[in-house]
Amino acid sequence: MRGAVLGFLLLLTPAASAFAGEADVIDVVATPETGGTWRFDVTVRHDDAGWDHYADAWEVRALDGTVLGTRTLLHPHDTEQPFTRSLSGVAIPEGTTEVEVAAHDKVHAFGGATMRVSLDAAAGN
Repeated sequence: MRGAVLGFLLLLTPAASAFAGEADVIDVVATPETGGTWRFDVTVRHDDAGWDHYADAWEVRALDGTVLGTRTLLHPHDTEQPFTRSLSGVAIPEGTTEVEVAAHDKVHAFGGATMRVSLDAAAGN
């Protein structure tokens, strides 16, 4: 009986972690840095469910999908939701006035809410 219960619980584990849903970007602050690069402070919300299902990265992308910068998240944030992390030194191609920020999680990959950010507005133009 004990083995059957353990087997049942093991079957539930992947399904249970799927309930954490997709990682959503809920806020972005873009700040121009000296030397022409940018700093991004990104707030992500995800119902992290331990090491098997957590928000593990976010990206800054040009609107054509080109990845301009990636922040890797090395551990779950089960008790810190939403959470904000930063990435400095992001080079933005000349003429780019808007970028998109998307979050990634270990189960669903990309797919949650993204945010578009006007760099003109962030730079005060």
